[in-house]
Amino acid sequence: MRLLFDQNLSPRLVESLADLYPGSTHVRDVRLHTADDETVWSYASDRGFTIVSKDSDFRQLSFLRGHPPKIVWIWRGNCSTSEIETVLRLHRDDLLAFEQDIGSSFLALG
Repeated sequence: MRLLFDQNLSPRLVESLADLYPGSTHVRDVRLHTADDETVWSYASDRGFTIVSKDSDFRQLSFLRGHPPKIVWIWRGNCSTSEIETVLRLHRDDLLAFEQDIGSSFLALG
């Protein structure tokens, strides 16, 4: 599973989670840090990424369009990068099941 971390998440997550999610990247690393949601959506869809975001706009897009791409929404409020890393580590099995579920477009993690 390759994750595309949205601008509202730290680029450090790419390296800190590389052992579980190899091939992941951050929007900054692919020059999309100032792009609108539509552009990020298209990039992820065309390249097989799952978008990880704290932005509810991606949640809404997933309800309207389905997938690809799939969306993982981190619904925690103000929290540290290490807390986000912990959530993504603890929910590894949920993320893998989500990836394999052809009917699911959206996964909320908190």
